[in-house]
Amino acid sequence: MYQEYNTVNIDMPKSISGTLAILLACALPAGSQLVQLRHWSGQGVAPVYEGFDTNLDGSFNMWFGYMNRNYEEALDIPVGPANKFEPAPDRGQPTHFLIRRHKDVFKVTVPKDFGDKSLVWTLAAHGQTQQVTASLKPVWMIDHQRTTRGGNIDTIDSNTPPVVKVQMPEQTIAFDTPAILRVAATDDGLPVRRGKPIGMTIAWGKYRGPGTVTFEPTETAVVNGTAEARATFSEPGEYILQAVVDDGSGELAGNFGYHCCWTNAQVKITVRGTK
Repeated sequence: MYQEYNTVNIDMPKSISGTLAILLACALPAGSQLVQLRHWSGQGVAPVYEGFDTNLDGSFNMWFGYMNRNYEEALDIPVGPANKFEPAPDRGQPTHFLIRRHKDVFKVTVPKDFGDKSLVWTLAAHGQTQQVTASLKPVWMIDHQRTTRGGNIDTIDSNTPPVVKVQMPEQTIAFDTPAILRVAATDDGLPVRRGKPIGMTIAWGKYRGPGTVTFEPTETAVVNGTAEARATFSEPGEYILQAVVDDGSGELAGNFGYHCCWTNAQVKITVRGTK
C-alpha cells in the first residue's frame, strides 16, 4: 500500500520549483529530513490494495485504489502491458487516473475457494513501473458496509453507505449531444453536524474512454435524493463514467482511514458520429 511521509505542500511557480529544490538540498544539514515538493506532472501511479470483504454466497470482494502522484496531470493508461492484472489482464480496473489518492475505486470478486492465491496489479507510466499484490490473508479483511465514524450514541457502527441508483446506466448518444446523468440516492442520515445530517455529495469522473470528458458540474450536493449532471465528450467512442456518492464521512470528505461511507456507481456511454 502506498503512503506519503513528511510531505509539505508548497505552491509556487513551476519555473522556480527545481531551483528551490536544489537550494533546499544544499542548505539542509546532514541527517535532516528533505522537503518533498509537489509534482505537477511527470510522475507515475501507484496501485493500492485496500483489502477484502465477504459476500453472502462466500465469495470475496478484493478492493483496489490508486495514488496518482501528480497534482495536475491525469493519466490515461490502457489495459495492456502498462495496466494489467495477473492472472487475467482485464479485471475492470480504470484506465483513466485522476490526480492524487482515490480509495476503494473498484472491486474484483473472486470465488470462495480462492484460498491462498493472489492477484497482482501492475501500472507503468513515465518510466515508472509499480505493482501491488493482493491476497485474502486475514490482516487484509475490511468492513466496507459500516463505520464507527459518524455513528450515533446507541449504535456506534450504524453509519452505512448511501444506496445509489443511476437512471439510464447505459446510453448511446450522438457526438454533439451531451449525456444527461441522473442519480437517485438515499442514506441513513449519518453523520450529523449541529443536529442535522451533513448530506450527500456526488462527484463525477472518467473511468475509461478514449477522449476527454467534461462534466457540468463535476461535484455537487445531492438535493432531495437526486442529482443531475451533463457530460460532453471530445471524441466518439466507448466510455465508462464513475460517480462517487459520499455521505460526508468518506472519501470526498478526506477520511482515507476508513472504507466507508461512500458508494461508487458507473454509467456506460457510447458516443457515435464524427467530430
